Amino acid sequence: MGKATEILGRSRKIVIKIGSNVLAGADGNMDRAVVEDIAAQVAELRARGKQVVMVSSGAEVSGVSAVGVWSRHGDMNYKQAMCAVGQVELMMAYKEFFARHDAIVAQLLLTRANFRDRSTTLHMRNTLFTLIDEGVVPIINENDSVSIDEFDSGDNDRLAALTANLWNADLLVLMSDIEGLYDKSPKEHADARLISEVSDIASLRQSVETGGKSSFGTGGMDSKIDAAEAVGEYGAPLLLVCGKSPGVLVRIADGEDGGTIFLPRA
Repeated sequence: MGKATEILGRSRKIVIKIGSNVLAGADGNMDRAVVEDIAAQVAELRARGKQVVMVSSGAEVSGVSAVGVWSRHGDMNYKQAMCAVGQVELMMAYKEFFARHDAIVAQLLLTRANFRDRSTTLHMRNTLFTLIDEGVVPIINENDSVSIDEFDSGDNDRLAALTANLWNADLLVLMSDIEGLYDKSPKEHADARLISEVSDIASLRQSVETGGKSSFGTGGMDSKIDAAEAVGEYGAPLLLVCGKSPGVLVRIADGEDGGTIFLPRA
Protein backbone atom coordinates (compact mmCIF):
# COMPACT_ATOMS: atom_id res chain seq x y z
CA MET A 1 0.00 0.00 0.00
CA GLY A 2 1.40 3.38 -1.01
CA LYS A 3 1.56 6.34 1.36
CA ALA A 4 -1.13 8.25 -0.57
CA THR A 5 -3.51 5.28 -0.32
CA GLU A 6 -2.80 4.91 3.38
CA ILE A 7 -3.41 8.57 4.16
CA LEU A 8 -6.50 8.86 1.96
CA GLY A 9 -7.88 5.72 3.57
CA ARG A 10 -7.59 6.98 7.13
CA SER A 11 -8.65 10.57 6.40
CA ARG A 12 -12.24 11.36 7.32
CA LYS A 13 -12.39 15.12 6.68
CA ILE A 14 -11.10 15.97 3.21
CA VAL A 15 -10.89 19.31 1.38
CA ILE A 16 -10.68 18.89 -2.41
CA LYS A 17 -9.58 21.85 -4.52
CA ILE A 18 -10.22 21.75 -8.28
CA GLY A 19 -8.07 23.94 -10.49
CA SER A 20 -9.30 25.94 -13.47
CA ASN A 21 -7.25 23.92 -15.92
CA VAL A 22 -8.92 20.74 -14.70
CA LEU A 23 -12.33 22.11 -15.64
CA ALA A 24 -11.23 23.67 -18.94
CA GLY A 25 -11.50 21.58 -22.07
CA ALA A 26 -9.13 21.82 -25.03
CA ASP A 27 -11.39 24.50 -26.55
CA GLY A 28 -11.27 26.60 -23.38
CA ASN A 29 -14.88 25.85 -22.44
CA MET A 30 -16.04 24.01 -19.34
CA ASP A 31 -15.49 20.26 -19.65
CA ARG A 32 -18.76 18.92 -18.26
CA ALA A 33 -17.48 15.33 -18.36
CA VAL A 34 -14.79 16.29 -15.84
CA VAL A 35 -17.35 17.96 -13.56
CA GLU A 36 -19.49 14.82 -13.78
CA ASP A 37 -16.52 12.61 -12.89
CA ILE A 38 -15.51 14.76 -9.91
CA ALA A 39 -19.07 14.67 -8.57
CA ALA A 40 -19.06 10.87 -8.89
CA GLN A 41 -15.74 10.61 -7.04
CA VAL A 42 -16.90 12.85 -4.20
CA ALA A 43 -20.12 10.84 -3.95
CA GLU A 44 -18.11 7.60 -3.70
CA LEU A 45 -15.83 9.03 -1.02
CA ARG A 46 -18.88 10.16 0.94
CA ALA A 47 -20.37 6.70 0.59
CA ARG A 48 -17.18 5.37 2.20
CA GLY A 49 -17.71 7.55 5.25
CA LYS A 50 -15.67 10.60 4.22
CA GLN A 51 -16.76 14.19 4.75
CA VAL A 52 -15.84 16.44 1.82
CA VAL A 53 -15.57 20.21 1.38
CA MET A 54 -14.75 21.41 -2.13
CA VAL A 55 -12.85 24.51 -3.21
CA SER A 56 -13.46 25.03 -6.91
CA SER A 57 -11.87 27.37 -9.39
CA GLY A 58 -13.42 27.60 -12.85
CA ALA A 59 -15.71 30.63 -12.73
CA GLU A 60 -13.81 32.36 -15.53
CA VAL A 61 -13.84 29.24 -17.70
CA SER A 62 -17.55 28.77 -17.06
CA GLY A 63 -18.30 32.40 -17.86
CA VAL A 64 -16.47 32.23 -21.16
CA SER A 65 -18.39 29.03 -21.98
CA ALA A 66 -21.70 30.75 -21.30
CA VAL A 67 -20.99 33.98 -23.18
CA GLY A 68 -19.31 32.13 -26.02
CA VAL A 69 -16.54 34.65 -26.67
CA TRP A 70 -13.39 35.87 -24.91
CA SER A 71 -12.85 39.31 -26.39
CA ARG A 72 -10.90 41.39 -23.86
CA HIS A 73 -8.04 39.26 -22.50
CA GLY A 74 -6.19 42.01 -20.67
CA ASP A 75 -9.18 43.74 -19.11
CA MET A 76 -9.53 42.93 -15.40
CA ASN A 77 -13.08 44.29 -15.28
CA TYR A 78 -14.04 41.95 -18.11
CA LYS A 79 -12.47 38.98 -16.32
CA GLN A 80 -14.40 39.79 -13.17
CA ALA A 81 -17.62 40.16 -15.16
CA MET A 82 -17.04 36.75 -16.78
CA CYS A 83 -16.52 35.28 -13.31
CA ALA A 84 -19.85 36.75 -12.18
CA VAL A 85 -21.54 34.95 -15.07
CA GLY A 86 -19.46 31.84 -14.57
CA GLN A 87 -20.28 31.36 -10.88
CA VAL A 88 -23.89 30.68 -11.85
CA GLU A 89 -22.90 28.29 -14.65
CA LEU A 90 -20.40 26.44 -12.48
CA MET A 91 -22.81 25.90 -9.62
CA MET A 92 -25.56 24.81 -12.01
CA ALA A 93 -23.22 22.12 -13.35
CA TYR A 94 -22.25 20.95 -9.86
CA LYS A 95 -25.92 20.94 -8.80
CA GLU A 96 -26.89 18.86 -11.83
CA PHE A 97 -24.20 16.20 -11.43
CA PHE A 98 -24.36 15.93 -7.64
CA ALA A 99 -28.15 15.56 -7.85
CA ARG A 100 -27.56 12.30 -9.72
CA HIS A 101 -26.05 11.02 -6.47
CA ASP A 102 -28.86 12.47 -4.33
CA ALA A 103 -26.51 15.14 -2.98
CA ILE A 104 -27.26 18.82 -2.41
CA VAL A 105 -24.56 21.45 -2.92
CA ALA A 106 -24.06 24.87 -1.29
CA GLN A 107 -21.91 27.77 -2.42
CA LEU A 108 -19.67 29.97 -0.26
CA LEU A 109 -17.88 32.89 -1.93
CA LEU A 110 -14.89 33.97 0.15
CA THR A 111 -11.70 36.00 0.03
CA ARG A 112 -8.55 35.79 2.12
CA ALA A 113 -9.75 38.89 3.97
CA ASN A 114 -12.62 36.84 5.40
CA PHE A 115 -10.07 34.68 7.24
CA ARG A 116 -8.50 37.68 8.96
CA ASP A 117 -11.60 38.60 10.98
CA ARG A 118 -12.16 36.38 14.02
CA SER A 119 -15.93 36.82 14.05
CA THR A 120 -16.23 36.09 10.34
CA THR A 121 -14.08 32.97 10.52
CA LEU A 122 -16.21 31.67 13.40
CA HIS A 123 -19.36 32.06 11.29
CA MET A 124 -17.64 30.44 8.31
CA ARG A 125 -16.56 27.47 10.41
CA ASN A 126 -20.03 27.07 11.91
CA THR A 127 -21.59 27.20 8.46
CA LEU A 128 -19.24 24.49 7.18
CA PHE A 129 -19.96 22.21 10.12
CA THR A 130 -23.71 22.75 9.77
CA LEU A 131 -23.71 22.01 6.05
CA ILE A 132 -21.68 18.83 6.60
CA ASP A 133 -24.00 17.76 9.42
CA GLU A 134 -26.95 18.18 7.06
CA GLY A 135 -25.30 16.06 4.37
CA VAL A 136 -24.69 18.99 2.02
CA VAL A 137 -21.53 19.34 -0.09
CA PRO A 138 -20.06 22.85 0.49
CA ILE A 139 -18.37 24.34 -2.58
CA ILE A 140 -16.11 27.32 -1.88
CA ASN A 141 -14.67 29.69 -4.44
CA GLU A 142 -12.73 32.92 -4.36
CA ASN A 143 -15.15 35.80 -4.79
CA ASP A 144 -13.51 36.74 -8.09
CA SER A 145 -15.94 39.51 -8.97
CA VAL A 146 -14.73 41.64 -6.06
CA SER A 147 -11.22 40.25 -5.47
CA ILE A 148 -8.25 40.15 -7.86
CA ASP A 149 -5.96 38.03 -5.64
CA GLU A 150 -6.58 34.82 -7.58
CA PHE A 151 -5.76 36.43 -10.93
CA ASP A 152 -2.38 37.45 -9.57
CA SER A 153 -1.22 34.65 -7.31
CA GLY A 154 -3.13 31.38 -7.60
CA ASP A 155 -5.09 32.30 -4.52
CA ASN A 156 -7.47 29.34 -4.60
CA ASP A 157 -4.60 27.01 -3.63
CA ARG A 158 -4.05 29.15 -0.55
CA LEU A 159 -7.78 29.54 0.00
CA ALA A 160 -8.02 25.74 0.04
CA ALA A 161 -5.25 25.57 2.64
CA LEU A 162 -6.97 28.18 4.80
CA THR A 163 -10.22 26.23 4.51
CA ALA A 164 -8.52 22.97 5.45
CA ASN A 165 -6.99 24.56 8.54
CA LEU A 166 -10.26 26.30 9.51
CA TRP A 167 -12.20 23.01 9.25
CA ASN A 168 -9.42 20.94 10.88
CA ALA A 169 -9.29 18.71 7.80
CA ASP A 170 -7.33 15.47 7.82
CA LEU A 171 -6.21 15.90 4.19
CA LEU A 172 -6.07 18.57 1.50
CA VAL A 173 -6.28 17.33 -2.09
CA LEU A 174 -5.27 19.61 -4.96
CA MET A 175 -6.56 18.56 -8.37
CA SER A 176 -4.33 20.00 -11.08
CA ASP A 177 -3.77 19.27 -14.78
CA ILE A 178 -0.57 17.27 -14.18
CA GLU A 179 -0.01 13.93 -12.44
CA GLY A 180 1.84 15.43 -9.49
CA LEU A 181 5.14 17.10 -8.66
CA TYR A 182 8.03 16.40 -11.03
CA ASP A 183 11.71 17.13 -10.61
CA LYS A 184 11.37 19.37 -13.70
CA SER A 185 8.59 20.43 -16.03
CA PRO A 186 7.12 17.36 -17.79
CA LYS A 187 5.77 19.64 -20.49
CA GLU A 188 9.31 20.65 -21.44
CA HIS A 189 11.41 17.61 -20.46
CA ALA A 190 10.62 14.07 -21.58
CA ASP A 191 12.82 12.63 -18.82
CA ALA A 192 10.99 14.46 -16.01
CA ARG A 193 10.52 12.19 -12.99
CA LEU A 194 7.39 12.10 -10.81
CA ILE A 195 8.09 12.59 -7.10
CA SER A 196 5.62 10.42 -5.22
CA GLU A 197 6.41 11.57 -1.68
CA VAL A 198 7.78 14.79 -0.16
CA SER A 199 8.80 14.98 3.48
CA ASP A 200 11.14 18.01 3.39
CA ILE A 201 9.66 20.96 1.52
CA ALA A 202 12.58 23.29 2.26
CA SER A 203 15.00 20.91 0.55
CA LEU A 204 12.49 20.37 -2.26
CA ARG A 205 12.51 24.03 -3.22
CA GLN A 206 16.26 23.81 -3.79
CA SER A 207 16.09 20.78 -6.05
CA VAL A 208 13.11 21.09 -8.41
CA GLU A 209 11.68 23.58 -10.89
CA THR A 210 8.47 24.98 -9.42
CA GLY A 211 7.51 27.92 -11.62
CA GLY A 212 5.22 28.25 -14.58
CA LYS A 213 1.53 28.85 -15.09
CA SER A 214 -0.82 27.32 -17.63
CA SER A 215 -3.54 28.92 -19.72
CA PHE A 216 -6.44 29.21 -17.28
CA GLY A 217 -4.61 28.48 -14.03
CA THR A 218 -3.04 31.36 -12.16
CA GLY A 219 -0.86 29.50 -9.71
CA GLY A 220 2.19 27.47 -10.63
CA MET A 221 3.74 24.75 -8.48
CA ASP A 222 4.97 27.35 -6.00
CA SER A 223 1.44 28.06 -4.78
CA LYS A 224 0.81 24.33 -4.34
CA ILE A 225 3.96 23.91 -2.29
CA ASP A 226 2.95 26.97 -0.25
CA ALA A 227 -0.39 25.26 0.41
CA ALA A 228 1.41 22.08 1.50
CA GLU A 229 3.49 24.10 3.94
CA ALA A 230 0.42 25.88 5.29
CA VAL A 231 -1.55 22.72 6.06
CA GLY A 232 1.60 20.92 7.16
CA GLU A 233 2.03 23.40 9.99
CA TYR A 234 -1.31 22.15 11.33
CA GLY A 235 -0.30 18.51 10.90
CA ALA A 236 -2.23 17.72 7.73
CA PRO A 237 -0.81 16.22 4.52
CA LEU A 238 -1.51 17.43 0.98
CA LEU A 239 -2.11 15.17 -2.01
CA LEU A 240 -1.53 16.57 -5.51
CA VAL A 241 -3.22 14.63 -8.32
CA CYS A 242 -4.34 15.04 -11.93
CA GLY A 243 -7.99 16.00 -11.83
CA LYS A 244 -8.43 15.18 -15.50
CA SER A 245 -7.65 11.52 -14.82
CA PRO A 246 -11.03 9.78 -14.42
CA GLY A 247 -11.70 8.41 -10.95
CA VAL A 248 -8.21 9.28 -9.75
CA LEU A 249 -9.06 9.64 -6.05
CA VAL A 250 -11.13 6.48 -5.93
CA ARG A 251 -8.37 4.56 -7.70
CA ILE A 252 -5.78 5.81 -5.23
CA ALA A 253 -8.11 4.94 -2.34
CA ASP A 254 -8.34 1.42 -3.81
CA GLY A 255 -4.56 1.03 -3.79
CA GLU A 256 -3.34 2.44 -7.09
CA ASP A 257 -0.19 4.54 -7.01
CA GLY A 258 -0.59 8.12 -8.15
CA GLY A 259 0.05 11.75 -7.41
CA THR A 260 2.42 13.35 -4.93
CA ILE A 261 1.84 13.27 -1.19
CA PHE A 262 3.35 16.08 0.88
CA LEU A 263 3.82 14.94 4.45
CA PRO A 264 3.53 17.37 7.38
CA ARG A 265 6.54 18.20 9.46
CA ALA A 266 7.16 15.64 12.20
